Amino acid sequence: MSSESKIREDIVRLSRSLYERGFSVGSAGNISAAVDDGILMTPTNSCLGFLDPAQISKVSRDGRHISGDKPSKEIFLHNAFYETRPATGAVVHLHSTFATALSCLEDTNPDDCIPPLTPYVVMRVGQVKLIPYIRPGDEKAGQLIRELGGRYAAVLLENHGPVVTGKDICSAVYAAEELEETAKLLVLLRGTPAKLLSDANVAELKAAFAAY
Repeated sequence: MSSESKIREDIVRLSRSLYERGFSVGSAGNISAAVDDGILMTPTNSCLGFLDPAQISKVSRDGRHISGDKPSKEIFLHNAFYETRPATGAVVHLHSTFATALSCLEDTNPDDCIPPLTPYVVMRVGQVKLIPYIRPGDEKAGQLIRELGGRYAAVLLENHGPVVTGKDICSAVYAAEELEETAKLLVLLRGTPAKLLSDANVAELKAAFAAY
């Protein structure tokens, strides 16, 4: 099995797992992964629970459709991360419930959407920036991500949902899951005094578990 074939199978397998556990519904969400000669991406209007490896879209690094079904309209989000974070091997965009809920709340900190509640969100996700609302599929969203200069491995799209990256498809999916579970904790703890990790705790984690 070639590297590209394996990545196609991984996209199908992990997408189905996300769908079956409620991280995406209907045709919501899209996933991409880098290959040597381009980017593989879930097709537009496809359901993450029922993907066909052969129909996954393939596009060039400059956005040209090479093969497979038409790529997701959110391709601009993905390309922006590949361009500004060269070590990015995969991008996961979900409409997962609790992360999306945080993106809708007026008091969500735009510079730190997911505060350091647990060590694993620091280790796997890092600081999360809130991106102002842009219509889905609008290229402006990609430009806003480019303007971040690669400083964030994950963002939260206002009133929309999370976009999370990783060095490969597995790490990107695991980071997206970690972000969602931490968002769930934050929503459940709202109105209750909660302890966050200290700056020293966060610095220690970053030193011991350097992000990609």
